[in-house]
Amino acid sequence: MAMQRAAQHSIESTNLADLLERILDKGIVIAGDIRIKLVDVELLTLQIRLVICSVDKAREMGMDWWTNNSMFSPRPHQELSTDSLASIEERLTNIESRLPS
Repeated sequence: MAMQRAAQHSIESTNLADLLERILDKGIVIAGDIRIKLVDVELLTLQIRLVICSVDKAREMGMDWWTNNSMFSPRPHQELSTDSLASIEERLTNIESRLPS
């Protein structure tokens, strides 16, 4: 009965916002491995790592891959130039002409 009261007390004293703030401030890592074996022969291994933290904490840890990724930049994506498109079309036409009908 005393253990139940202690668990209730700790849950009541921490609200969701405090818990989220702690997780984002300190960070949390969730890790797991999946292995598929057949008669002691390992066929597949997947290692899964999930890190949940704030952007500031991620930068502090050196995980700032989004800063140099064009998909996440505020600049519009560069469109292909008409010269590039013409070159691609020419190459495609050349390849198609070599295919048997």
